Amino acid sequence: MTTALPCDSGAQYDCAYDLSQANTMALACVADTVVTFRDEGQLYSFMASYEENSDANCPLFVLSGGSNVLLPKQLQAIVLRPHMRGITLTDQNQDYVDIEVMAGENWHDLVLYTVSQGWYGLENLALIPGLTGAAPVQNIGAYGVQLEDCLQYVRAYHLPTKTWHRLSAADCEFGYRDSLFKRAPNTWLISRVGFRLHTDATKVLASYGDVQKVAQRFAEQQGRQQLAPVDVMHAIIDIRQQKLPDPKQLPNCGSFFQNPIISQRQFTSLQTAYPDIVGYPMQGAMVKVAAGWLIEQAGLKGSGIEPIMTHQQQALVLTNHRPYQATQADVIAAQNHIINCIYKKFEITLSREPVWVNSDATVGHGEHEI
Repeated sequence: MTTALPCDSGAQYDCAYDLSQANTMALACVADTVVTFRDEGQLYSFMASYEENSDANCPLFVLSGGSNVLLPKQLQAIVLRPHMRGITLTDQNQDYVDIEVMAGENWHDLVLYTVSQGWYGLENLALIPGLTGAAPVQNIGAYGVQLEDCLQYVRAYHLPTKTWHRLSAADCEFGYRDSLFKRAPNTWLISRVGFRLHTDATKVLASYGDVQKVAQRFAEQQGRQQLAPVDVMHAIIDIRQQKLPDPKQLPNCGSFFQNPIISQRQFTSLQTAYPDIVGYPMQGAMVKVAAGWLIEQAGLKGSGIEPIMTHQQQALVLTNHRPYQATQADVIAAQNHIINCIYKKFEITLSREPVWVNSDATVGHGEHEI
């Protein structure tokens, strides 16, 4: 059912809204109320109304594209969906361009667009599902690049104080798959993201996995000997399509577990028993271990607890084989089974990457929940 807001905000206001198809894991979920914003003015008007009526006792929950969340069967909250659209070129010279992207722009479409314009820096982040406004929350990353590498600022609305802020990359307090926004859920609603992208087509990062080999093939098909960003982008799209299921065909929320970071001492010890263990050196004598490798070595690839199973081609991805019916209880059973198996075999504790949402709109951060 659709009704008008108490104030003349112009936003779309839906009650008892089914979010089962609004999260890429396709978990059954019905929200008390969903408000969809097409511009910042609608958000401002809604918040003024929210303070003036009884709904102020109902918690707020910010939902973007639904690609990195695990929703409850009943979400007793007012769900805010920022779907503002637009891409604006704000500055440029011979070395770089600055663009401002509204929160509702599809992330992969943004990558395709920037590369087609000769604006580079996002190509390694191709085919990551979701909307642009959610990208800073997770500090999305892939194939050696993280969002923070190109992000200049975020324009966001601070819900508790009803004030707008422009936060620099430093203000966002980015970490590995982490940010200020993730650590303070339902506090900020991101409306715009500013990026600085370079224009040097000879600058590419293709050192991860098979990217170099696949990108070279694309370059040669175009008669180029030297790799270009467009070749890297096509290589990553090709690799991801082969390894990762399309959420529209097989529901999932991308990489389910973070790559654990362990001490160099523990990694060296594990190398004795597992010489082919995959790890990447980090600062402070630490090593980031490939969680997918751990899961596969534990014999869990393609298994799990029905209906939540690891993907046959990529053990790091949990898939839902009962879309729009499976619930958080099904996910937690499969998650804990995998975590326990990995700890028993390697003495490494995996942490969940997607955000766990409780029925009252409070969230978890990847803890091992029994």
